[in-house]
Parts: sequence; C-alpha cells; structure tokens
Amino acid sequence: MNRRGIIGFAAAAFGAVTMGWSGMSYALDARFQDKNGDLVADTPTDPSQQVDPSTLIFAYTPVEDPAVYAKVWDGFLRHMEGVTGKKVQFFPVQSNAAQIEAMRAGRLHVAGFNTGSNPLAVNCAGFVSFAIMASQDGSFGYNMEIITYPGSGIEKVEDIKGKKMAFTSQTSNSGFKAPSAILKADYNMIPERDFEPVFSGKHDNSILGVANKDYPAAAIANSVWHRMVARDVIKQDQVISIYKSQTFPTTGFGYAYNLKPELQEKIKEAFFTFNWEGSALKEEFARSGEEQFLPITYKEYWEVIRKIDTANGVSYNCK
Repeated sequence: MNRRGIIGFAAAAFGAVTMGWSGMSYALDARFQDKNGDLVADTPTDPSQQVDPSTLIFAYTPVEDPAVYAKVWDGFLRHMEGVTGKKVQFFPVQSNAAQIEAMRAGRLHVAGFNTGSNPLAVNCAGFVSFAIMASQDGSFGYNMEIITYPGSGIEKVEDIKGKKMAFTSQTSNSGFKAPSAILKADYNMIPERDFEPVFSGKHDNSILGVANKDYPAAAIANSVWHRMVARDVIKQDQVISIYKSQTFPTTGFGYAYNLKPELQEKIKEAFFTFNWEGSALKEEFARSGEEQFLPITYKEYWEVIRKIDTANGVSYNCK
C-alpha cells in the first residue's frame, strides 16, 4: 500500500506507556541538532566529529533467527563493500533496545530498524532513515494482525477478555503500540484490567507461541507471519487472524548521523544500486512482496507512527 493509504490513522490513548525512555516523543536528544527541520539529526559540521570507520557494522531488525538473516543479507553486504570500499560486517541483535543502544554507542553504523523502533533510534541514537523495502510497483508496508489458534475459544477480539495476549516488545509498533491503541479505542479493552499482557520479545516468538498453543492470542506483523509460513516454520492452518489493521510502513533503513557525508552517499548508493535479481535478499523478502529499496524520509513516512506514539502517551528519555 502506498503512503496515501497510510496517513490518517487516529488512535485513542490507553495511558502512559513505560518504554525505558521518557520525555518528549518528538524531541531529539540534546546531543543532536536539526537545523533543517527534517526531524533527524544533522551531520556534524566539524570534520573532527565525523566518523569514517574502516569496517561498517550492519544490523537488521531482530524479528527472526539472526543466523538465517546473516545469510540472507550476505550478498547485499558484499555489494556494499564494493561500493563503499569498506569491509562490512553483519551484527546479529537480539532485541530492539540492544540495536538502538549499539548505534547510540557508536558500535553500529548502518541498520534496518523496525517500524516502532524508528522514532526511538532517530531521537536517541541519531539514526537517519532513507530507504524502505517495496514491491516492484512502489507499494510497501505491512499490517498488524491479532492472531489465535483453532479451538482457542477466541473468534473475535472481545473473546480475548480474561485471557493472556502476547505482545513482542514495548518498542514495536505492530507488536505493542498499535494494538494497544486499537484495543482501547475500538474495544475499550485495557491490559491488566481486561486481559493479561505477556511479552515474547520478537514477532516469530509470538507467532510460534500461538501456533504451539502457548499463547491464546498475539499481536504481530503479518509480513513476518507470511515469511514463516513460506519457509515452513509453521503451517498456515496453525494460526487464525481475527483482526487486521490498516497498512503501516515497514523496516526503515539508514545510517548513523555522524558518518562522513561522502560515506553516507556511498551507503545510499549501495542500497539503490543493488541488483535484487537472483539474490538471497529477493528470495527471502519477495515472500512478503518486497523486491526493491525505495527512497523515503522519516519526517513524511513515519508521520503515522509518531501519531500512534502521541496517542499512546509514548515519550522518550534518551539518557
């Protein structure tokens, strides 16, 4: 779905969300400047504050098995080596918080941050989004779905009352932020009062948990679900969807704000000149309809996510 189908989401707050960060949700950390108003950190003007590492560290959002994705991304990273003239190393991360902290600490240079983590990475770690995966026709995005298993006794969202519901992590849009707002706004359902929230850590954990009947219900990103079915990690009939949201932007790719401008341009060039045909990247992501990198800006394409954060009372303290 293109951007016109994304913007316009309005959700009611369910109360303050404890994220491990607190403060203004739109405010960049005091370390950063944003003189051009694009909502991301400016590159330092002082060359001594710019970074030009001999090895670029790349991390993909921790949605599924890192070992699988190291192989999926290998061809792309070799392409980035050729374009940038740098060695590029894949860094497997186990949580969104660890990925954000790695960039914040200067140990991560190029990354794909998931939908909900993008604002945290931008505000607290100096992440600059510039690309998103899209289909050949330029459409992109995924849906949040609430899933259960056959015979769970849950046929509609209201049936979750009195039961456990799995979320992924509090930084995840589809795994926590969006479903929390929707459950409150559309169903007057609040965690602890109406159901017991549990956290699985990752989308694949939630999906496997439902498929194996460990969780009666879960909120997940359907792009992850589709890829797991395509790889035969689970069977299609093990999981049933009882709710499907509007379309949200998917993983945003970018770099640390303080890389040298010439290196930033080479990293962009690597993304937009990569040949997907015959690649492991296409084999994996075409399962969810993604076959190219599309240029984007955080200010425009993450507007809907910032609205969800505001509705949920989400705010960040980057200390």
